[in-house]
Amino acid sequence: MPELRQFTQALAVGGHPVGDWRGGPLTATVPREFVHRVAVAEILLTGWTRTDPDRFTITAQWPRAHQLHVSPDRSAYEPLLIAETVRQCGALLAHAAYEVPLGHQFVLQELHVDTRPEHLAVGAVPAEPVIDITVAELRRRAGRPAALRYDAVVRLGGEQVATGRIAVTWTNESVYRRLRGGRTADVGALRLPRPLPADAVGRALGADVLLSPAVRPGRWRLRVDTAHPVFFDHPLDHIPGMLLLEAARQTVRAHGGQERRAAVSFRATFHQYAELDEPVWMEVSDEAGADVQVFALQGESVVFECRVGVAAG
Repeated sequence: MPELRQFTQALAVGGHPVGDWRGGPLTATVPREFVHRVAVAEILLTGWTRTDPDRFTITAQWPRAHQLHVSPDRSAYEPLLIAETVRQCGALLAHAAYEVPLGHQFVLQELHVDTRPEHLAVGAVPAEPVIDITVAELRRRAGRPAALRYDAVVRLGGEQVATGRIAVTWTNESVYRRLRGGRTADVGALRLPRPLPADAVGRALGADVLLSPAVRPGRWRLRVDTAHPVFFDHPLDHIPGMLLLEAARQTVRAHGGQERRAAVSFRATFHQYAELDEPVWMEVSDEAGADVQVFALQGESVVFECRVGVAAG
C-alpha cells in the first residue's frame, strides 16, 4: 500500500499562494478511516514516513482548544491528548504500513504514557509534534498481522515531551461478532446518574464529568453518555478505552479533593470489554508515593486497571 503523502506546495496565483498564504506547505490530515474516527476535527495525525522496516516517523497537529484534550483554561495540553495521539499512530500503521483491512475491529490491551507537563504548554499556534514509533512486536496469525506492540517518543520542537507504549490486537468483523455474542451498538446504555461538580474532576463542563458522587470513600459510579461527541465519535457496543482512561484521571482528581492532583502518567491494562448496559464502579485501591492505583469493576470482574502518576495540580 503506498505511503500517505502531505501536500508539498501551495497552488500559486500570480507568484503567490492562493489567498496570499505565505506560511509554507499545505497540510492535510490522514484519512479518518485509518485512525478510526468519523469527525475530521478529531483526527490528530497529518502524515507518516517509514524509516526502517519497523520504525516510523509520524507527524501530527494538536488544537489550541478542545473539549477534552486542552485544559479548561486553555493553557496546557492534557495527558489524554498524548494517549489519543499514540493510539491513532497504531491504527494508522496497522492499516497503512501492515495492510490490515479497514473494517477490522481493534482491541486495546495495554497503554503506557509518560508526559513532561512543563513542555506541554499551549502556544500561539497549534503544536505540531513529531512521533517516532518503534514496533517492538508484530504477531501474525495464519501469515497475517494480528497484533502490534509499539513504543512512541513524542517531540515538540526537538524536545522530548512524552513517551508511550501500546499493545493492540484486531480481528475481522465476523470473528468479532462471535466474540461479542451478538452485542451491537444498539445496546442501550444505562440512565446517567447525577455528576460530580465539574471542577472536582478538573473539567469545565458537566457533560464531560464521568463520575457520580461517591457511594463510599474511594468508590464512584461511572457515567457513560453514548452521545458524547468525543468518546463516542461513532456508535460503539462497549465503553471505549479512552473514556476509561479519562475516568481514571478523574478518579484520582476526585480522590485528592482539595489537593488538586494532576495526572502525568498512565499504566493501563484493559482486561475485558466494559459493557454499556451494566454499572461500572471506579475505585482507588492503593497509593504509593506519587502513584495512585485505580480499578474499574463491572459485576465481579476487574475490566480495567490503571496506575496513575500524579503531580500537584
